[in-house]
Amino acid sequence: MAVEVVPEWMANLEDEDVAFIKKFLLASGSLKEIAVQYGVTYPTVRLRLDRLIQKIQINEETAGEPYIALIKRLAVNEKLDFDTAKILIQEYKKTKEGDAL
Repeated sequence: MAVEVVPEWMANLEDEDVAFIKKFLLASGSLKEIAVQYGVTYPTVRLRLDRLIQKIQINEETAGEPYIALIKRLAVNEKLDFDTAKILIQEYKKTKEGDAL
């Protein structure tokens, strides 16, 4: 893989997420080591990793739906509550279905 080619799932991550991935890899996947580096507890690092996994999964699941991917990323990043995100996605899908008819 060429250096200038960045996978889409990675291009959509924030800089701090990429930095976390780098630290995680350099620590051989040790969440305990990452907790020490960040000065936080193990559960905090685990939560961060779980959210990062969600972001990557969202990008994979919604590759053809950039609007839905955006709404889900906002919810995962706690910039939008999950109930509002669900409503926005449902309404978007209704509108899209209406356009297809």
